[in-house]
Amino acid sequence: MRQKSTRTYPPLWRLLRYGKPYRVQIWGATLCSILRTLLDLAPPYLIGVAVDVVVEQEASLIARFGIQNPLNQLLVLSVLTIAVWGLESLSQYAADKIWRNLAQTLQHELRVDTYNHLQELELAYFEDRSTGILLSILNDDINQLEDFFNSGAQDLIGFFTRVFAVGMSFLLLAPGIAWLAMLPIPFILWGTFTFQSRLAPRYDTVRDRAGIISDRLANNISGIATIKSFTAEAYESDRVLTESEAYRRSNKRAIGLSVAFQPVLRFLILLGFVLTLHLGGREVLQGRLTVGTYSFMVFIVQDLLWPFTELSEIMDEYQRAMASVRRVMGLLDTAIAIPHGNNSLPIATIAGQVQFDRITFAYSDRNDILKNLSLQIPAGATIGIVGATGSGKSTLVKLLLRFYEVQSGRILIDEIDIRDLNLCDLRRCIGWVSQDVFLFHGTVAENICYGSFHANQEQIIHAAKLAAADEFIEQLPQGYDTIVGERGQKLSGGQRQRIAIARAILKDPPILILDEATSAVDNETEAAIQKSLAMITQNRTTIAIAHRLSTIRHSHCIYVMDRGQIVEQGTHEELLFLNGIYATLWSVQSGLSSKLC
Repeated sequence: MRQKSTRTYPPLWRLLRYGKPYRVQIWGATLCSILRTLLDLAPPYLIGVAVDVVVEQEASLIARFGIQNPLNQLLVLSVLTIAVWGLESLSQYAADKIWRNLAQTLQHELRVDTYNHLQELELAYFEDRSTGILLSILNDDINQLEDFFNSGAQDLIGFFTRVFAVGMSFLLLAPGIAWLAMLPIPFILWGTFTFQSRLAPRYDTVRDRAGIISDRLANNISGIATIKSFTAEAYESDRVLTESEAYRRSNKRAIGLSVAFQPVLRFLILLGFVLTLHLGGREVLQGRLTVGTYSFMVFIVQDLLWPFTELSEIMDEYQRAMASVRRVMGLLDTAIAIPHGNNSLPIATIAGQVQFDRITFAYSDRNDILKNLSLQIPAGATIGIVGATGSGKSTLVKLLLRFYEVQSGRILIDEIDIRDLNLCDLRRCIGWVSQDVFLFHGTVAENICYGSFHANQEQIIHAAKLAAADEFIEQLPQGYDTIVGERGQKLSGGQRQRIAIARAILKDPPILILDEATSAVDNETEAAIQKSLAMITQNRTTIAIAHRLSTIRHSHCIYVMDRGQIVEQGTHEELLFLNGIYATLWSVQSGLSSKLC
């Protein structure tokens, strides 16, 4: 990944800095575009020379090079025309090929770099931003840059090359009237860039609106079952209509300003053309200008001024692209709040001792979730953590995984501060089964071996059996090759949970975290999983978070959390004897169990 800059640069400069490894291709494409434009300007020159040959004959411009016969002059001019057209076609081919390949390469690298940087950001970043907006940056904005390189860059280079080349020709051939043809240019430029300065923020708004509607659509598609179950189709349709209308209005405001300048440009261009036509003709009649030069100027003045009618469209495309650059580079410039440590931690060397040493943590703009909490877990021990919702149980294990950073205190594995460890090594040694199971769109087998990509079929089936998942998997239409659907929507909650447990088992980590790992399974399946876990947790540090106390009843030690602190600890029997929070919870659950039976 490229080094990120903390300085503020214009978006085009940022884009060119990013493409620095491809500066040879950029320069090559630029030169081909310039050459193509110059050769495209040749026909008016050649027409002027042809008129000069026909009118002046032995006194023509070509005659000065030793070719006196007018017929031979026309033959030379014909060969020259063929050469110019051939070179123009060749330069156009080279420019298009280089620019388009460059567009594909930069688009590919920018998307991959942006995605890789996104993966490095902490979970809090994603909690503050919508998925749709991030997808809009990764897709829409980067695709906008592809369009700019495919056509916009060539248009921009061609415009400035054309104006410069034609302007210099006017100054060299007819300096007396050149200034009249160029008279409208300063007014056109002033108006164009003034209008563009007002257009830029409107396109920023357009890109923001595009992200919002993308987010709305992504959320609605993900939650389609909820929408249908609450018969909220009309409500969501109205919300999409509102967001789409807001996007349409923001585009309408940008378009309204974009097209407003076109009529004024045409009038100024007409003024320059008429001045050249009239005053140039007078110069010819008075013998101060040749017919060939006059013919050239009448033709070429359009190439000097007419591109200004396209300048607003070129700048319009440029501003769209630069709005996208600002969003993409803004994402790339986002600081990584949880950096990698420098120390490696080979799995083979891990004993599994975990220590929370006086840690305090609060989510952004909220009160402390954990307050000066200390907890030591011996290597190979199985502990249970219980407590009311919001007491900090899941937060504790997320801090162990360094999804978030503690505000004070430290967390140690085998007496090493996890902030000093390489993040990949840290997370590789921990198997985490979350209460919110996520399955990827793919087969059952692919989801079980996710993270253990080199596992064979036998290992996958063994892990599934330990997780009490093999039986239901074998009953699926294609067994382990059955597609689970997006987020595993084709499976029940209990089935998804058992696949997640199998995935953690296959990883074979020294530290295992079970965060409500059996909350979505029935009693019979839970009993089967409990038997497997008794074997799985041997010689492995296990942290089990549970509301169902039967899941952690046989733990070496159970910790009861309340308002971010540990208020009780001990074995199941010891906690019952204390007759505190745990005993009350056990009494309630046992009573409910009796009634259910």
